[in-house]
Amino acid sequence: MRQTLRRLYVVTLLLFGGMVIWLNARLYYSAHHLERQDVPAQLAFIRQALQAGAAHEMQRYFPEGYFFSYALYGLAWANWGLAHPQNRPQALAEARWALAALDAPAGRAVFSPGLNPPYGVFYAGWRGLLHGEALQLQPADQRDPADVERFQAACAALAQAFDASPSPFLMAYPGQSWPVDSVVALAALRLHDRLFPPRYAAMISRWLARAQARLDPTTGLLPHRTRPDDGALIEGARATSQSLINVFLPQIAPAWSVEQYAAFRRQFVTTVLGIPGALEYPAGAAGAGDVDSGPLIFGVSLSASVVTAAAAQANGDRALADALLDVGEALGMPLHVGEAKRYALGVLPIGDAFLAWAKSVPPAGGTPPPVNQPAAIAQGWRLPTHLISALVLLLLGLPVWRRRRA
Repeated sequence: MRQTLRRLYVVTLLLFGGMVIWLNARLYYSAHHLERQDVPAQLAFIRQALQAGAAHEMQRYFPEGYFFSYALYGLAWANWGLAHPQNRPQALAEARWALAALDAPAGRAVFSPGLNPPYGVFYAGWRGLLHGEALQLQPADQRDPADVERFQAACAALAQAFDASPSPFLMAYPGQSWPVDSVVALAALRLHDRLFPPRYAAMISRWLARAQARLDPTTGLLPHRTRPDDGALIEGARATSQSLINVFLPQIAPAWSVEQYAAFRRQFVTTVLGIPGALEYPAGAAGAGDVDSGPLIFGVSLSASVVTAAAAQANGDRALADALLDVGEALGMPLHVGEAKRYALGVLPIGDAFLAWAKSVPPAGGTPPPVNQPAAIAQGWRLPTHLISALVLLLLGLPVWRRRRA
């Protein structure tokens, strides 16, 4: 019996050791996949999951589970198509398919049609961004005039809502306002001005002046939540919103975005035993996790860490983006089935959608701006993980070695 238990222990140790070595090797994933070539494989899995009803399933767990599942899928395809022209026909078809899902009753179900703009700034902003990206995938002379008119009318409604509001931060739901949603909406308006004769530069400048007067005094960043009547702070900066803000701010205000990204990185990016991640609350502050951040591990939000990789790419910070995505490749334990790639066995497809979108985000303007600040993480950040893994394997293997020596 003892002999059988010893053999079982050795086999278990070998399997565990193999898994630990594999996880450590995955921390070097970006060095071999510099162009994120696995994005189409991730999108293939997400498409399968959406066709099987995953968006409706995600709605049971997240307030915008259905909406985000389709919006991020469509935006990831749009980013991929813009970066790889040979894939634009497929990217356009998939972006349109996702846009149709947002326009369906299920896409609007949780939003209020009585808000200004209709269905609120969250819906109008993300939907407008996807609509604009779909138009951007098409040559100007091949765009459907009616489709262009719908996009321009939606942008005009957004701009009117901003100008009519006493707060720069529009409501996403009745009586509720998150500045990040207005930033996404402004990115849609800025995209309009890249595709068509500019109309919204003055309005965006007015918005920036009003928003900069309402920064979180503790961090110098846009707040997480504000009063809808005047934009006064309710809750200070948090990583779940700041990571998204810093994805889109370079498109809206390039000079200011450099300052904001530096402040975000300085106060929210951290390492735990060498592993990089994004704190949900500023360094030194405490707080609980919620449905947006997910459970916090030593204060780190896994969801915010994924989106921070997108923010790093948008700000030309490739080193941080690579490090965060490498951690995802290790902890997410990806699995290839056919041509599809899924993470965590595919049990949470919205997480796959966020990761695929994060990988697809291009540097603002197509070229990375300089990051004139100290490195966010040490060059040898993987070393503590390697040392801890080696120590664990050594301690577990010590009884086997002693018995062989005896």
